[in-house]
Amino acid sequence: MQPLLRVEELTAARFGRLRAAWRVAHEPVAGVSRRLQLVAYAVPLTVLPSSIWRLPAAFDGGIGLGERAYIVFLSVMSEVFAFTAIGLIARWGEVFPRRVPFLRGRRVPTKAAVIPAAAGATILTLLFTVLFIASEVRGTTIRGDDLPAGSPSQAAGWEAAWFYVCYAPLILWGPLLAVLTVAYWKRRRAAERLPAAA
Repeated sequence: MQPLLRVEELTAARFGRLRAAWRVAHEPVAGVSRRLQLVAYAVPLTVLPSSIWRLPAAFDGGIGLGERAYIVFLSVMSEVFAFTAIGLIARWGEVFPRRVPFLRGRRVPTKAAVIPAAAGATILTLLFTVLFIASEVRGTTIRGDDLPAGSPSQAAGWEAAWFYVCYAPLILWGPLLAVLTVAYWKRRRAAERLPAAA
């Protein structure tokens, strides 16, 4: 009984240190409101349902290995890109972490974060809001062609409902990222002006 207890203590200690390191790395910087924290944490959650919805297709017997890899890669990378929204409220979005060679400890240039985030917010808003609504509501592809017969939105009943429940949150990804980007830009500009005023 004693060795098992020791293993549990070691495991708990390791996870405790990991949890503490995670919290320190991702905790919001000064000046970030609770509301903006919730917006940042919501971004990865808006992408998660569609990522999970796609994964069973990777195990469909009718597709090849390349398509399987693409589906898994798309789901994982969608979550990775969505997680970068946390950087707009966390310290690692303002100062390069120690593990980044040559840049460690230096300030992240405001434009280096704002320009990609603004471009991403614009593209995501157009892609998921405008194009998704236009293609799914009208029942056509972006080019105006009819949707293929196997399209999830062409399904009936619970399959179509499940598709919309999983993909509808993607409509929020771009606008939420835009809110975070504007707040990041304002906060960084205010911080840059502060030393000049002092």
